[in-house]
Amino acid sequence: MASLRPRLLMPEAPALVAAHGRATLLTPDGEVLTLTGSHIAEALGEYPPPFLVHAPATARRLDLPRFLDALDLLELFAFALPARHAAPTPRGLAQALDLPPPEDDEAAAALLPEIASRLLRALADEAGGPSGREAAGMAAQLAGAADWPWAASVLAALGQSDAKPSRDAFKPWRRLPDWEETAPPPPPSSFDVTGADARRRLAEMLGSGAEQRPQQADFASAAAHAFAPRDAEGAPHMVLAEAGTGTGKTLGYIAPASLWAERNGAPVWLSTYTRNLQRQIDQELMQLFPDPEERRARVAVRKGRENYLCLLNLDEALGQYGLRPMALPLALVARWAGATRDGDITGGDFPGWIGELFPPGTLYGLGDRRGECIRSACAHYKKCFVEHSIRRARTARLVVANHALVMVQAALGGGEDGKPTRYVFDEGHHLFDAADAAFSAELNGVETAELRRWLLGAEGGRSRAKGLRARIEELAGDIPELLPPLDLALREARCLPGGGWYARLTEGTPPPEDAVTEIFLHAARRQILARAPEDDGVYTLEVDLQPVAEEVAETGAALGRALQALEAPLTYLKELLAKRLEVPEGEGDEEMEVGERIRLETAMRGIERRALMPLAAWRGMLKQLDLPPREAGTRPLMVDWLQLDRREGRDVDAGLHRHWLDPTIPFARTVAGSAHGLLVTSATLTDAAKRHDPEAAWHEAEARSGALHLPNPAIRAAMPSPFDYATNTRTFVVTDVDARQPGAIASAMQQLFLASGGGGLGLFTAIRRLREVQARLGPALEARGIPLYAQHVDAMDNATLVDIFRAEENSCLLGTDAMRDGVDVPGRALRLLVFDRVPWPRRTILQRERRLYLSGGRPQDYDDTHARHKLRQAFGRLVRRADDRGVFVLLDRACPSRLLAGLPEGVTAQRVTLAQAVAGTRELLGLPAPMGSDAEEP
Repeated sequence: MASLRPRLLMPEAPALVAAHGRATLLTPDGEVLTLTGSHIAEALGEYPPPFLVHAPATARRLDLPRFLDALDLLELFAFALPARHAAPTPRGLAQALDLPPPEDDEAAAALLPEIASRLLRALADEAGGPSGREAAGMAAQLAGAADWPWAASVLAALGQSDAKPSRDAFKPWRRLPDWEETAPPPPPSSFDVTGADARRRLAEMLGSGAEQRPQQADFASAAAHAFAPRDAEGAPHMVLAEAGTGTGKTLGYIAPASLWAERNGAPVWLSTYTRNLQRQIDQELMQLFPDPEERRARVAVRKGRENYLCLLNLDEALGQYGLRPMALPLALVARWAGATRDGDITGGDFPGWIGELFPPGTLYGLGDRRGECIRSACAHYKKCFVEHSIRRARTARLVVANHALVMVQAALGGGEDGKPTRYVFDEGHHLFDAADAAFSAELNGVETAELRRWLLGAEGGRSRAKGLRARIEELAGDIPELLPPLDLALREARCLPGGGWYARLTEGTPPPEDAVTEIFLHAARRQILARAPEDDGVYTLEVDLQPVAEEVAETGAALGRALQALEAPLTYLKELLAKRLEVPEGEGDEEMEVGERIRLETAMRGIERRALMPLAAWRGMLKQLDLPPREAGTRPLMVDWLQLDRREGRDVDAGLHRHWLDPTIPFARTVAGSAHGLLVTSATLTDAAKRHDPEAAWHEAEARSGALHLPNPAIRAAMPSPFDYATNTRTFVVTDVDARQPGAIASAMQQLFLASGGGGLGLFTAIRRLREVQARLGPALEARGIPLYAQHVDAMDNATLVDIFRAEENSCLLGTDAMRDGVDVPGRALRLLVFDRVPWPRRTILQRERRLYLSGGRPQDYDDTHARHKLRQAFGRLVRRADDRGVFVLLDRACPSRLLAGLPEGVTAQRVTLAQAVAGTRELLGLPAPMGSDAEEP
């Protein structure tokens, strides 16, 4: 007998699919309307709220007000299938649900009701079980609290149309497991991993039927040298391994890393630069550990604390879910929290588009972005996602991390995870930039106001930032001797920017007389405006700190004294907490030894990291104000400058910045020097333009990885790509386009994108030019059936845009440098890459100083190397598989040939007209010439 299933209740609604300025509307009667201009709003007003995908992006594309009651299929997807990924388009949802992908907008509109039906059936499968009952209680709550358009359909699918609203359904911690404390792991052994061992492990991972890739086995053998026992303290084995695209380097280094971890009982940290590759490595590990439970035990993904959902923040936000704007987003987060693998709310299995469906900042406070974690004093401490990840990393064999976390942990002396002895740094060409970010300092309004907030709390705001007093009381209890230094520190903290500082600084309003930090920032702003060489009112301004204006020197000295007065009682407070921990063994209450120790250490660590470390850095920066200007030609270790930050043409902050000229120095001291072995790998480590001089080519890799600052020379290894770039790619420098004119760029990109039939990525060196080109290009492309998406334009983050670009094979995407780093799109979805200009380094004070002191007396060579690396890395995105074909185009006719010498061997750049580039693109990609002309202006 057929099983009984709940009846599906589908709303009677039209289906809407949007392009730039054009809508396809499928009416409930089955009529298909193609609408433009004012007709869109008129037609929508005649029908009930429509089915659509991504309401904010749809509204922006149609230039309409935000949809409030639309039946957004992304909301239903996130509710029905939490912790599942899908690109937020009709085609992306169809692929996620194993439905035939639509070929055009009309087919997409017709598919939307079927997608809704499929999602409701997925919910019907939960009916009767605990998950179904909780979903019904949540839907009933949403029906009343938010008038959720999907509520009635969800309840009908679950067979519980009369379900009672349930607040408990919004509390995922009731279903989450506790973590359990275990004994500290024993010290690791020192067994070796040979090249032969690594090759055998790789063969086991790949299986007998796998394609043979000799370069991959050679890479695994070379990587094994990083896992040899260390011979002297501070002298790690460092391997620099360049592996061309297609080598299979991920499994190549996992082979020796996993073998060393098993033999020695300690984790190897696999570090990446981007979230995309972090996710990709995690997926590759499925080959090594196909069983999910075994993989969970042996593999941990680690990110910074701010990346995880904070259950206490969610708990407190739920107090607001009676308000319509908060009810639905918190419901979707709660559904996800009950299904997630690791609680990572900035990547992992959390769909990034969830936050885009609601007003900006709606979900911002759900992570611990302000360092307010109270650790063991939290009611949800035993279920905390962060604490789970920390404990899993301690017992895991492979920890998938990112460069930023590794650098920050090292700067903090090991952090919560301790210091690993073995690292693999994938995307190693980004080590320099990651170290630069981690070991720099900023003394500005945002950072100093944040410290005040951490010390004094919200000072009347609605946030739960309780301040240091409440935090100490929660963690350390009532300890009378802590009160005098605590009270003094909180009084001195009022030297930091208080409420209204932002408006006063950006509007030039004089600060209060006792606001010494604000007074310094105002003086810095005046020096910047007085000395900036050019000011168009839009872009961030920088000026040299030296020679220091008298006002900046005086206000900086006053601020230095105020910060020292704040630092002194905080230091004493930390010392008092440390003394409480110094209880001789065998004395005191055992219960205190276990519980109180954790609390006291947490309080002490918080004071050190959140207050004392930045205060020491700021005071060190301010001391530079008393020094005479350095003489021209001398080589400092640091560079300091004043900066006025702007966003959308509005001043947003001002302050003093400090960076290492060579940030690989602190990297070598704190990360590499304390390790026993590390592998640094990338497809673009060396300067390929110098391949005729291997020593010069490798010097770039050694300089930017910190190898030059280590006692042992790095072991070098290079594996060429197996791809036939000469056959499968074309490279054009277009000579008849004026790259200074947005209209000319838009016209050129339109013709190229049409010639490739979509699948084009346009990269820009300036956001303003990107927006100008997108405005001209979007309608023209979409009229030809090629969707266009753009960073800084569409209401989506970069990861969402890349997911869409990957799913929509014939779409095009515009972005800046950050987009280039995040794109990993194998297959036809990326078959054309167009640069508007040569990606020279930005003209900043930091770049100027590094150009002088790190170039070996060849400043132009420093600039060339920077641009060559960016072009080479972008080129590598085009061909990700052996059968990929791709066209690489530069619209900058002034591009020097020496910059293109770094492209793969066999690739020859041709200087051609735009018409020739268009014809060459069609020829390589096998597309016929159009019947009409593609050369019309956008």
